[in-house]
This record gives sequence, C-alpha cells and structure tokens, in this order.
Amino acid sequence: MYYVNREQIGVRLQAVDEIAEALHDVASNWQGTLLQGLAQERALHLAIETVTDVGSYLIDGFIMRDASSYEDIIEITGEEGVFPANMLGTLIELVKLRRPLVQEYFVWPRSELHPLSVRIADLLPEYKAAVEQYLEREL
Repeated sequence: MYYVNREQIGVRLQAVDEIAEALHDVASNWQGTLLQGLAQERALHLAIETVTDVGSYLIDGFIMRDASSYEDIIEITGEEGVFPANMLGTLIELVKLRRPLVQEYFVWPRSELHPLSVRIADLLPEYKAAVEQYLEREL
C-alpha cells in the first residue's frame, strides 16, 4: 500500500486559487510598476514551488522513479498521468523560471509582464483539478 501525504498535497493545492488570482490581477492591471513586477515574480515563484512540491509528494508516495531536477519532477508526473499531456510543455516552461527568479533575480525584467503569467493563471486551477482526480483514481 502506498503512503501518499494527502494532507501536505492538499495544503499546497489550497494555495493554487490565490496564486492564480494574483497572476490574473497582476496581468489584467499591468502597468509595469515595481510593485506589480515584484508581485508577478512572487506569484510565479509560488506557482513553481507548488507544482514541484506536489509532484515530489506524488513521486514519493506512489514510488515513481526518482527525479533529478525540477523539470524531471514535471516530466515524471506527466508520464504517470497526473495531469493531461497538453499541460506538460507549459509546466516545464514554468519550472525553468526557477533559476532566473531565485538566483538571477537581479536581472529579472520587472517592468515586463512575463507571457507565462497569464497562461499559468489559467492553467493552475486545471492542474489542481487534475491532481485531485489522479488521487481519487489511484487511491
């Protein structure tokens, strides 16, 4: 029997709606201010951490193959059918932003609306639903 930490997955999935709402708000009112730029960075960073944390819990709980990177977490969970195949490319694109956001933040173009902000805002609720459906199906 698998031990899947549904509590911790649930805690992280609860944040999805707020992150998506923040990204929608920032994108729809974009004027390129410093505050908007910082809000966008943080929301994108939280989106990355959420999908990779959830993916890690799923990989550990269902004893999937070990991940060697953030991209690998997304690829493994995609291969296992956690979310629809059409989400894979966008989620990988998202997690590739982690390094620029966390390590190269001093060159991040804060005055520009990142194209992923709108796409991820729309995708996150679908990702959440897909994970919940996966858990129901597998458990």
